[in-house]
Amino acid sequence: MLEILILYSIMNREFTMYAIQKEIEKGFGVFSRPSFGAIKPALQRLEYNGFISTRKMMSDGGKLSVYYSITKSGVSELKRLLLEEISDNPLQFLSNAKIRLSCAELLDCEQKKELFFLLKAKAFDFKNSAENILNDEYTHKSFYQKILLDNTICEYANFITIIEGFEKDNARNS
Repeated sequence: MLEILILYSIMNREFTMYAIQKEIEKGFGVFSRPSFGAIKPALQRLEYNGFISTRKMMSDGGKLSVYYSITKSGVSELKRLLLEEISDNPLQFLSNAKIRLSCAELLDCEQKKELFFLLKAKAFDFKNSAENILNDEYTHKSFYQKILLDNTICEYANFITIIEGFEKDNARNS
């Protein structure tokens, strides 16, 4: 997921590592807040694989600054990552899915259709799982568990509705 955040953040201009972290925080801070300790190795991997390039520049004060920019293969990699199979971990799903949807304008209509299908199918799976747990009469659940399961079902239902709205918009624009 970090690679998506980095590549998307440098789509339109080059940034230093510090500026990349700030750009991620501005655009995706409610979903993810990666540390410098996570960003630096991700930048190194992306550069090693040719998805980003670097430009080094000395400031007036003599400090070396490294600027990162996306390459053509980096744009292709970003699109591939957006369409990659998403985690089966419900703890990660919603934030990762929201990040991918936030970047969906980079995809063509068919790719958006694929992304929406992928995310909607997984959201239905998680919603159905929560409903099955809530409705299982043989497993004792506390009042708090029932409320939280019901809330989880509502969250997934709302998320599915959002995706269906995106699907309609995509169909109109194709």
